[in-house]
Amino acid sequence: MAIKRREFLLFLSAGTGAIACAAFPASQQQSSTPFANSVTAASLPNGISFQPIKGPMPLETSNIVAGSGQLMPISSVSPEQQVKAYSTYEVKDELVLPEGFTYDIVAAWGDKVGDSRFGYNNDYLSFIETGKNEGFLTVNFEYISAVPWTQTYQKVIGKSLPFEKLESAMKAAGKDGINAYVLAANDPTKALIQEISKEAMIDLGVGVISLRRNPDGKWVRTNSKADRRITGISGLEDGRYLKSTGPAVSIFRKKGKGYDDKLGDKIIGTFNNCAGGTTPWGTVLSCEENFQDFVPEPVNSDGSSFDPSKKAFFKDDEQMGGLGNVFGLAGNKYGWMVELDPANPNDYGTKHTWLGRYRHEAVGVLAIAGKPLAFYSGCDRRSGHLYKFVSSGKITNPADKANSKLLTNGMLYAAKFNPDGTGSWIALKADTPVNPEMPSIHAGGMITLPKRPDGGIFKAEKDEDIATFKQKFKTLGDLYEGNAEEKQGAILIDAHYAGNAAGATCTARPEDTEIAPDGSLYVTFTSGSSSGSDGGPDLRIFKGKNGKAYEYGWILHLTEDGNEPGAMTFKWKMFATGGEPADGGLGFANPDNLAIDKKGNIWMVTDISSDKYNKAIPARVDKEGKAVSQSDLRGLFGNSSIWFMPTSGANAGEAYLFGFGPVECETTGPFFTGDGQTLFLSVQHPGEINGVRKEMMAQDRQFAMKTTDGKEFMQSRKVPVGSNWPGKMVNDAPKPAVVAIRRVNNQSLI
Repeated sequence: MAIKRREFLLFLSAGTGAIACAAFPASQQQSSTPFANSVTAASLPNGISFQPIKGPMPLETSNIVAGSGQLMPISSVSPEQQVKAYSTYEVKDELVLPEGFTYDIVAAWGDKVGDSRFGYNNDYLSFIETGKNEGFLTVNFEYISAVPWTQTYQKVIGKSLPFEKLESAMKAAGKDGINAYVLAANDPTKALIQEISKEAMIDLGVGVISLRRNPDGKWVRTNSKADRRITGISGLEDGRYLKSTGPAVSIFRKKGKGYDDKLGDKIIGTFNNCAGGTTPWGTVLSCEENFQDFVPEPVNSDGSSFDPSKKAFFKDDEQMGGLGNVFGLAGNKYGWMVELDPANPNDYGTKHTWLGRYRHEAVGVLAIAGKPLAFYSGCDRRSGHLYKFVSSGKITNPADKANSKLLTNGMLYAAKFNPDGTGSWIALKADTPVNPEMPSIHAGGMITLPKRPDGGIFKAEKDEDIATFKQKFKTLGDLYEGNAEEKQGAILIDAHYAGNAAGATCTARPEDTEIAPDGSLYVTFTSGSSSGSDGGPDLRIFKGKNGKAYEYGWILHLTEDGNEPGAMTFKWKMFATGGEPADGGLGFANPDNLAIDKKGNIWMVTDISSDKYNKAIPARVDKEGKAVSQSDLRGLFGNSSIWFMPTSGANAGEAYLFGFGPVECETTGPFFTGDGQTLFLSVQHPGEINGVRKEMMAQDRQFAMKTTDGKEFMQSRKVPVGSNWPGKMVNDAPKPAVVAIRRVNNQSLI
């Protein structure tokens, strides 16, 4: 018997209580998305202002063409009719939207921005309005997708790089990569890696572009003096260093046990800029996420960096890493939250160390007059924590830019979730008791802890390891060295491992934290699987219906006790669950970024691993009769997707499919204009696995699907191999780009 969504949610929260053209520049291209379902006969549910598109999977919220030729709710048709409607499906290399919606390309990789260019793999977006129909769009640039970037760099950027020589050098070096940092200055291999790393770093970081909306509803660039780039190597040659505040600055300034870049509190660049947030006073927060791919993450007990040699340059089938190696970047200066005022052309960013160093994803800003400022963020790793920073001072006027000073003093807390739907915040400070959770309660049976007296970390794989650790170390201060300020700085630099030591809950990859109109918090947890290097989530909280690790993710709703930003306790419940409808899920996999509109509705985008998009699943068991893993079943869900989810009314908690992204892309960074007429969205890494789609090549693949009530059937799916988006002409280079989604009639989307 199929388990319905509401039954599944009740199981998960049992005992919890109440509670993103070849002939024209990319910026001039437009699509009317002709691939959406064009049948509009069926009435729409209350509060749903668009006809959901048809994805590859039958959904409880789908409408399909029945035998009568009319569009009917899937709940009113037979399983046989579902099978007929979904036995074939064609994937489009396009941003597919409902009928009546369109999109315009705002900017794409390689477009000119100030004295640089629009970067690669655009992610979080923030639009700060400076007047009617105009403002600044701030864009994050996350990482380099190795295949399409190297395939198309010369065509898009207009100059060549020695990629063939790099391939030969990498092949000779083997899987460990190349430690260019230790090579002599005149070594040709070092020069080769430096040349390519420099261009890759230019394509990362943050960008600011000015926009204006024309009378026809299209957003166009105005190229103001404030348009600029902050890259992965800002400061290295141009003197545009980033600034820093908070206790970790004392670590940057002193000569410690480890590596010293001799720059003090000045910082070269920002990279791995993934999610972010926008403050009520008009600044933007940019999150440095997977910095560990570029520089060493572990640190010494005094917070100082490991040597750059610990992270060699590498290139694999999906990305290039170790990009900080050849430049000798200090690892402890990355993994922070960067604040930027887009309107100030001289602002190249400040890293506020009170917000902690970890794999930052998103920031929810809660600023209420007369209350302390609260910032929420997640660490996007398997076993990562949910964090809250609370300022020492209080907000007077939420719109006052002086509020940025509140980020220079306060306390960072990590969340402790209890299985009964309650929780508390643990302060990451020197006198906090050491009290790690047992490895046995986690998916994967392991947690990571600070390794002492050596620096770095170790894996605790037995419950007895925790008893030994607690006997040796009583407080977080026992794990770190220095005076009071230096110990606090070292704890913040080592926030994830300090959080583990303090007993914070290991969660399921928290990827977004968004404040609702009522001040409560929605958090996306992308995946509940474990990792051999990072561990896994607490299975008392993040589990599937069988009590085991669950891949497809959740959206959690958190309410602070008394609705106070500085509250030390909270309540939580699961709001939505990913997975197949037949198994209690809503039809999406791996929820990522959220945008909450003025009515409190959630708009959510997904982030499935690129190698899983539309991966053929001819059977649900392998040749040995073992069930295919949830991770490998993700090919069922198709491309990256965009969803609309009401949070109130009769349809609260239901998920309606609003859009599908191009092939092998991630849709991300959704952000609404104040009038609700435009949804800015990033389309990241189209063609990440296969690169350029050559001669419109496509494959027919087989998928073992299920109807909403669990009946299995085979689907034949036509899948493009690689991508040509956004140009969409034969053999066009796939390019990450930002789009502006609107209705054809330019009315509100909401």
